[in-house]
Amino acid sequence: MNHITDHIDRWKTAGILLFVVAVVGLIDHVFITWLFFGVIYLVAFYEATKLFAATQTWLFSYALLIWVAVGLYPHPSDIMLFALMLFAGNMAYFKRVEPQGLYALLYPTAGMLFIWMLYLGYGMNALLWMLVIVALTDVGAFFVGKAIGKTPFCATSPNKTLEGVIGGFALGSIVGAFVGSSLLGLPFFWALLISMVASDASIFGDLFESYLKRRANVKDSGNFLPGHGGALDRIDGYLFASIAIYILLQGLGY
Repeated sequence: MNHITDHIDRWKTAGILLFVVAVVGLIDHVFITWLFFGVIYLVAFYEATKLFAATQTWLFSYALLIWVAVGLYPHPSDIMLFALMLFAGNMAYFKRVEPQGLYALLYPTAGMLFIWMLYLGYGMNALLWMLVIVALTDVGAFFVGKAIGKTPFCATSPNKTLEGVIGGFALGSIVGAFVGSSLLGLPFFWALLISMVASDASIFGDLFESYLKRRANVKDSGNFLPGHGGALDRIDGYLFASIAIYILLQGLGY
């Protein structure tokens, strides 16, 4: 009965998430998008502090201030550097070297800032492109792995198979190339290259979060999403993929 209930909760949550994401995407308003990502970030940040066993009680307030600054300041990447500088100064002044808080500050903050910069620099179409790449990489890995998966991918995530990872990578990269060239007007070759790097990044973003959960001896990062676990469980691939996409778009001059 619990197994059936879990599946029902999973589908309900997925439906609500899809609806909310669709509404935010269609409205495409800077403040609403900032607010939406802010909620996701703060929940994910809280979950990260638990995974890293960060005990600093002021960390959540620090994350809140970071996101407020991101909404007010035109260069979000500068906020990350400034936040790290303040954090290091705080540790030095109070003689409390607690790297767990620094880890939580870097992850998921950096990835969320790049998601926000991707939106500011390239619009909602870029986020949709990223969504397609990461989602299809995940879906492809699941179905190909179930169908023909035999070879373990790595010890960090024993349920993943090499065949599934390759299948997900191929699906996310190929479909992503067509979507990127259509939505952003990129030459197909560059759209394919960026999609490949982003797909690969999303795989290792998922793997990194799996490593953190194994290290913390927990199944999910939290219970924010019934049937799905925590916010980090849903955005882990995007946190890495966003960095790859943004850096490559900037490096290629788009």
